[in-house]
Amino acid sequence: MQPMGEFFAEYGALLAEGVWASLVMTVASTFFAYVIGLLLGIWFHLTKEDGLRPNRVVNVVLGWVINIGRSVPFIILLVALIPFTRLVVGTSIGIVGAIVPLTVCAAPFVARIVEQSLAEVDGGLIEAAYSFGASDLQIVAKVMIRESLPSIVRGVAISFVTLFGYVAMAGTVGAGGLGSIAIRYGYQRWNTTMMVVAVLLCVIFVVAFQTMGDHLARRIDHRSR
Repeated sequence: MQPMGEFFAEYGALLAEGVWASLVMTVASTFFAYVIGLLLGIWFHLTKEDGLRPNRVVNVVLGWVINIGRSVPFIILLVALIPFTRLVVGTSIGIVGAIVPLTVCAAPFVARIVEQSLAEVDGGLIEAAYSFGASDLQIVAKVMIRESLPSIVRGVAISFVTLFGYVAMAGTVGAGGLGSIAIRYGYQRWNTTMMVVAVLLCVIFVVAFQTMGDHLARRIDHRSR
């Protein structure tokens, strides 16, 4: 293995750029996935048979959309969405080109997490809110989301970790980031040090974000106080 001082002198700037690109892709796609997935998850939950606005047809359609979206492997989706990605952002490579398929892949996963989090809310709290004259919107915002917020926050951490892995995978097809660096400068050049450093950086970021997510969820969980 190459001495670490010599290694970072040669590849330090490249690794910093890769870390930045990976974080930008992961954070941006997580944000957009939650914008879409939160709405899908709430809508799916509300239209269930025992929901606030039961609608079997809408619920079945949403269920199919979510399940199909979750079942398609990311690497296949990444290639299949190239024309759509170019239509939306003008390119299918680089950081911007990776955010679209990452978001499309993660949104159904997020929707399922949100739906399951909302399903954990005590029905008695919803009935109590109704008895005080709360509207459906108030119940969703002030009861359902507020009570399920710790679970949703944990879901954000899980989604971030999952998408961070997908970002590394996207790097193999031109998205950039740590995945691309590990393949081009590590695997293809038989640079063991680069492979080890890239893997360690991925592990550090995954563990750090998961730990922060769990800590934040415990802080906002009033039930644990």
